[in-house]
Amino acid sequence: MTSPDPHPDEPRPGELRGPAAEVLSAAGFACAAVALLYLPIAFGLAGILLGIAGHARGEALGRWAAVGAAAAMAAGTALGALLAA
Repeated sequence: MTSPDPHPDEPRPGELRGPAAEVLSAAGFACAAVALLYLPIAFGLAGILLGIAGHARGEALGRWAAVGAAAAMAAGTALGALLAA
């Protein structure tokens, strides 16, 4: 039997709360936005990796940041191909 947590309001190691909790996901979304117009493969991959890292840390939006970055990478690559033609 485990004993009750003596400090229930403090986050456990590796668990964040408050405004700093979604930092990796927010950075992933920012990379996704940049990937639409500038270096889509580089910023898209960075956004995907940041989203996956955020998801692994328990951030609620981490998975969506990775998916959004992948979509932005594909859209940015297609847009670049259309503009170059």
